[in-house]
Amino acid sequence: MLQDALASAGYPERILVACSGGPDSLALASVAAYFARRGHVHGRPVSVAAVVVDHQLQEGSAEVAARTVSILEGLGLSPVQLRTVEVAATGFGPEAAARDARHAALEAAATELDCGAILLGHTLDDQAEQVLLGLARGSGARSLAGMRPARGKLLRPFLGLRRAETLEICEVEELETWHDPSNADPAFARSRTRVEVMPLLEDKLGPGVAESLARTAAILQQDADFLEQLAAESYARLVNRTDDGVWLREDALRELSPALRFRVIAKAAADVGGQQPGYGRLQAAEALLRRQGSAGPVQLPGSVSAYRVSLSELEREASAAGTAVPREGGGCGKLVFRHQRSPQQ
Repeated sequence: MLQDALASAGYPERILVACSGGPDSLALASVAAYFARRGHVHGRPVSVAAVVVDHQLQEGSAEVAARTVSILEGLGLSPVQLRTVEVAATGFGPEAAARDARHAALEAAATELDCGAILLGHTLDDQAEQVLLGLARGSGARSLAGMRPARGKLLRPFLGLRRAETLEICEVEELETWHDPSNADPAFARSRTRVEVMPLLEDKLGPGVAESLARTAAILQQDADFLEQLAAESYARLVNRTDDGVWLREDALRELSPALRFRVIAKAAADVGGQQPGYGRLQAAEALLRRQGSAGPVQLPGSVSAYRVSLSELEREASAAGTAVPREGGGCGKLVFRHQRSPQQ
């Protein structure tokens, strides 16, 4: 699995293993260490460094991190860095904040050590849990597609491996693993999914549920990628830019299929500095095209306003200015997206 992941990434000569001390990442580190000792993968040279991130969120985290560093050095990985991070409070929850801080530390370590890839120890079980959480939240195809095997420098070679198999690797290698107590904390939705929901599904529906959920993610990744490509092409064709935002022709938007129309609207919001809108906000913005009720503005995440300007309004504005409606308006109204900056900005 690791060989395939590195082959797909173009055989980076230097890779970085992210390790928490848990069985999944330690198992990955031990496999990577095997290739580090050989000095090559499929005849291509490779060396392996490692990084341990201490989030400082649990009592004794510094001791766990130091012990993990010692284990990784014992495996022959070099150098092994320990990075301590401050997890800032955000509106997206503690898990998301910790992930952001961790990824920033990993990227910094990879840059400093000139590593072309960062290995993460997520397993098939993690992928199945991700899909279930997406279903529970009513997310779209992109969220249900779960974690990608490769995203930029990030590689997840173990997405086809069960968590039990990583435990077996650690037992065979006689590695002392750390089990994160938050993984069993019912305060977190992911922990409840792992400890309560998945075992119940396996019990009631039979074995193979996790594999089926992971397979669903793989299929949806292909579908989501295709739709994303079509949406990017449609947006590039339809977008019109102004000094203070972008606008899209109403008739051109209405001609798109709903799946593409929602994605194009989301791209317009992102283009002017917004965040990915939820389905409810996208529905509200898309409803402007039906010319029913308010012409807006609809507030989208990231301080973006979307509103409709009708053809009659365009003609009035043009008449007042002594000009004609621009030909590119196509005899229709438009949907406008602008970023609402604060007075300080």
